[in-house]
Amino acid sequence: MNVTDAVATRRSVRRFTDQKVDRDVLTRVLKKAQRAPSGGNTQPWNAVVLTREPMQKLFVRIAEEFPKGRDVHAPEYNIYPPELEGEYEARRFGVGEALYEALGIPREDKMKRLMWFAENFRAFGAPVLMLIHTPKYMGPPQWSDIGMWLQTIGLLLREEGLDCCFQEAWAVYSPQIREVVDIPEDHIFFCGVAIGHRDPEAPVNQFDVPRADISESIRWEGW
Repeated sequence: MNVTDAVATRRSVRRFTDQKVDRDVLTRVLKKAQRAPSGGNTQPWNAVVLTREPMQKLFVRIAEEFPKGRDVHAPEYNIYPPELEGEYEARRFGVGEALYEALGIPREDKMKRLMWFAENFRAFGAPVLMLIHTPKYMGPPQWSDIGMWLQTIGLLLREEGLDCCFQEAWAVYSPQIREVVDIPEDHIFFCGVAIGHRDPEAPVNQFDVPRADISESIRWEGW
């Protein structure tokens, strides 16, 4: 698979099959991803890769918290800026509505939407969950590096016939995750990454996710 095809076919997969993921394949992907761009070669990314019993233990712990609602949410950073507005907020809202439309869950059915949201914390059925963290003193440039590293992983997974979903939703349960997974206290928890084989028949993996035309974000000068 070439880079163009990997970019075109990558998406946030939210339903996986139960097919196992070979550790050797993940090791190969992660070794290649070490070549991702990194300012000053700091390579600020850190991860814990969970499967089987350790992953299930985390799922059980979060399932205990989920019924308590937002009262127990404690992200260590703002997942979205409080000031998000205009076309940025419209895109965020639009993809959410498209997702629920694909699932056949109307806006007024709050319970079904909530139960679907809970699927985040079972990694959408993926057999692997990677948890990302970095030292708390790292700044926006290093977080940018982590994003480039994650994108590189996503594209390399496509090359291997795998898929993933980058899940910032896990950030709301940072304290509970730390109870189950050994993440250094001087690190900030960023996100989860569900990894596995895409279920091609699942409607949630088929709805269109439009992207803005480059004219909305790119200005050309001197051409």
